[in-house]
Amino acid sequence: MKLEETSAQNSFKYSWILKRMYPFIKPYIPRIIIGFIIALPLGLLDGVTAFVLKPYMDYVIGGNELQFTFLGIDFHFTSLQLALIIPFCVVGFTAFQGLLQYINQYICVWTSQRITNDIKMKLFERLVYMHPQFFDENSSGVIISRYMNDPVTASTHFVEQLKTIVTTACSAIGLIAVMLYSSWQLAIVGVLVLVCAFLPASLLRKRIKKASNQNMVINGQMTTCVNETHSGNKVMAAYALQERQNDLFEKYTWESFRVTMSLNKRIIWLSPIMHLISSVGVAVILGCGTYLINRGTLTAGGFASFLASLLLLYKPVKSLSHSISYIQNCFVALSRILELFDCKSELTEKENPQELAGLKKEVAFENLSFEYTPGCEVLKNINLTVAKNETIAIVGNSGGGKSTLVNLLPRFYDIKSGALKFDGTDIREFSLASLRKNIAVVFQDNFLFSGTIRDNIMMGNPDASEKELQHALTAAHLQEFISTLPDGLDTEIGERGTTLSGGQRQRVAIARAILKDAPVIVLDEATSALDNESEAVVQKAMDNLMKNRTVFIIAHRLSTIKNADRIAVINHGELVELGTHDELMAIGNGQYKDLYEMQFRRQER
Repeated sequence: MKLEETSAQNSFKYSWILKRMYPFIKPYIPRIIIGFIIALPLGLLDGVTAFVLKPYMDYVIGGNELQFTFLGIDFHFTSLQLALIIPFCVVGFTAFQGLLQYINQYICVWTSQRITNDIKMKLFERLVYMHPQFFDENSSGVIISRYMNDPVTASTHFVEQLKTIVTTACSAIGLIAVMLYSSWQLAIVGVLVLVCAFLPASLLRKRIKKASNQNMVINGQMTTCVNETHSGNKVMAAYALQERQNDLFEKYTWESFRVTMSLNKRIIWLSPIMHLISSVGVAVILGCGTYLINRGTLTAGGFASFLASLLLLYKPVKSLSHSISYIQNCFVALSRILELFDCKSELTEKENPQELAGLKKEVAFENLSFEYTPGCEVLKNINLTVAKNETIAIVGNSGGGKSTLVNLLPRFYDIKSGALKFDGTDIREFSLASLRKNIAVVFQDNFLFSGTIRDNIMMGNPDASEKELQHALTAAHLQEFISTLPDGLDTEIGERGTTLSGGQRQRVAIARAILKDAPVIVLDEATSALDNESEAVVQKAMDNLMKNRTVFIIAHRLSTIKNADRIAVINHGELVELGTHDELMAIGNGQYKDLYEMQFRRQER
């Protein structure tokens, strides 16, 4: 699955998305409910200021006394008393509203961050078990964007905007209640005007979806550009590629700017449109209000309270329109997240797989064919049997399928047809964990993780004793090098082990493989990128690793090939020759003989 080809096609299926996301929301429902309960009075209190304008105008400004009976008790307030009481009540309500707002915001942020973390962790758990071809097809930037940025966009903004919608809706209800209390006739006109002002937001859904998907792809390309600049900094400097990388980043930045502005110029239009619609509504209400006051059915205080409510209502409705736009963007991100959850690894295990417990007899390739892309075979009808503790060297032309062949052993990829068997059992019958536990791989460019030398070696066997660790160090010829380091095994090696030389990285990888103590070893041109001195030391370490094990080695070094029990020649995806060095050299016009004359004769001299 290519993540750049995302469509977020279910982004308008709101109930379906929420149902799928419910397991992430469920643990935090009590806090969400508390947040919503707080949001109710938080919004309703917006109407207090507008509500008190009526008694203030009618009694304080008008100089009238307020008398009423509540629970059988008569109350009497002069205009002077009301002039003191009403402002203090407004301040008190505002302070209480501020406290509720703080509590509500804290609960909202806490909940959204926890949901974001849960989604990120679940997505990353799926990511680490994805098959290697998934990483071949998708750039690091797109993966980071989809697995790290989308959860933030979705859950953080979703909870925040949902809280805003609830608060705004309650505020609108409170203000509409004040409007109805002041004048039900004017309230009908005001609500109709606000509904008209709200409609334009619903027209932006598809544009938001398209822009969100485009930005996701562009942001992924920008992240890839940054990653490549970091990882390839020496190549960039050596070939003067700084301007190229800078131009690429500028290109992606301007593309993102163009997409963002294309969307925002539509969203920004909401504000003037709503202003225009609202101003028409206010003009109508001013005329109607004047008419009602002249008829004596509405007091000046009631009209002032109504007008204040209407103007206060404009702000939450405006924010509600923007919140709905943001919510749609969140649903697009949620839809993309669900696409990731639906993206399954192509390497599947049987329901009750067997456990591989070592190699007893042989590894056999039987009529094996493989292809990365349909219709383009990389390996064709490979038949090869390798006995236990046998070392087989794999040679051939570049791009002929050598690395692909050994990558099938730990089942990094699944074969197209035929079978790959350990002791007569197809490797697809075994659990991936037990299969890979029995295979150690040393690559040409071994990846070391950030951390210490000890951390990287112990990855081969986290339960290994100190004695086993020291044995691995000795066998990998690392002790002398480690003794020169101030912190020894606990020396930090930086990202990808950049503080170590190529030979040192290879020996750390070999020590890791030795500590794993797997019966099958795969060496993928492990010394091809080293100088002669480093190669000699690494070769000694490899010799220790290969003792009493079944070894598949992609070799370019003549001594390694000659010392192998047999040599398999793979050209254009086919096994063309198989035998010892002497047997293959005896074949007239043989492909191994031609390879030897072209590549290995100089080494022998």
